[in-house]
Amino acid sequence: MITHIRMKNFKSWKDSGKVELAPLTGFFGTNSSGKSSLLQMLLLLKQTIGSNQVICFGDESSLVNLGDFREVIHGHNVEAKLELEFGCKTHAPLTIEVSQSNVSRHSNSFSLLNVDSFTFDAAIHGQDRQPILEHGCYTFGSDNELKIEWESGSLVYPSQYQRNMILRGDYDNSGPSRKDLLKYLTSSFEKLFAHVYYLSPTRVDPRRVYGWGGNHPAHIRQWGDQTIAALLSARVRKLKTLHEEEEVPIEERVSYWLQEMDLAHSFSLDWVNEGATTYEVRLQKSPESAPVTLVDMGYGLAQFLPVLVLCYYAPEGSTLILEQPGIHLHPKVQSQLADLLIEVITERNLQILIESHSEHLLNRLQRRIAEEKISVDKTALYFCRNDEGVSEIDRLEMDEFGNIANWPENFFGDEMGDLFAMTEAQRERQKRAEG
Repeated sequence: MITHIRMKNFKSWKDSGKVELAPLTGFFGTNSSGKSSLLQMLLLLKQTIGSNQVICFGDESSLVNLGDFREVIHGHNVEAKLELEFGCKTHAPLTIEVSQSNVSRHSNSFSLLNVDSFTFDAAIHGQDRQPILEHGCYTFGSDNELKIEWESGSLVYPSQYQRNMILRGDYDNSGPSRKDLLKYLTSSFEKLFAHVYYLSPTRVDPRRVYGWGGNHPAHIRQWGDQTIAALLSARVRKLKTLHEEEEVPIEERVSYWLQEMDLAHSFSLDWVNEGATTYEVRLQKSPESAPVTLVDMGYGLAQFLPVLVLCYYAPEGSTLILEQPGIHLHPKVQSQLADLLIEVITERNLQILIESHSEHLLNRLQRRIAEEKISVDKTALYFCRNDEGVSEIDRLEMDEFGNIANWPENFFGDEMGDLFAMTEAQRERQKRAEG
């Protein structure tokens, strides 16, 4: 799980400060307030892995396309440094034996350190619009007392004490128990981001028929174009998900939520012709209505289906980044989306980061906290704003009863102001009619 992020001089963020992340984290705010940029930082790190680049700003086929260093750096100030930081919990703990012989001069003196989390930070500067790694650092230990750093491309150990570390655990149960610490931390970094899945706010249009040649996609991709292939793959592989301590087929939970949200009474995915490689999704709006294809069911459902499938197809323990997951949905369904997210972070150990404008989703989440369906410490909610080109962020202070103490002014518009203005307009019109 990703525990926090921080960025300096990244797009509209001069300094985001340390942004703590929870199993369910929500970013709210006005348009162009910097919400998406917070998530783009993580996508930037994900697409950099395996790219053989210091930082991969991307292209049209990438998760995110940020252009080059000048486009990314705050204020286009190419003399500034881009600084990125994230903290995470490792997939498996590692025990380190730290020899203290050079400190105490007793050769048998050592201490044991269990590493189950670390922080990575990097400073990058631009040279002819190309990124150059100036500094990088892994920090770990109970008090962040141990570090492995890079300075100008060379490894730096801050003290002789830290060089006398012997790994005593086997973090992946394959191979010898003595592991190189840097390799362990780098591997944890890569494993973490291999299980980060992103769904953009713009998704593919529905189709009447879908071709499937038997492939088993690792994910549904950022546009959701592999949603139907993922469902068919899950059916063939008999993938199941945990629900109320029982293993149930993924399709069963998908069908349940479509019915619970009143989006479809029934859901089926079958061959167009038996033995063919083309399939169609058929849904009924009500028990009496005729089954129709996804194209004929409505745009909102087609745009929501990738969100629903990703919540169950992604491996347990994954991190999902969802931009506008409730887009095109009725307010009632936006509320129920909160219940879906609570279920999968609880039963599937997912971490979900959302960017949203939905007050209905937020209101339902507050209610569920009050009802003790999810504890307040499992959530982190933020409000972003942009003042004269610089993004700022405030964490919403929510108590165990779901109350928010620091509501920003006009958080979801001036609802009360509109009601008062409408009442006043009605009164004026009535006076004119009576006069």
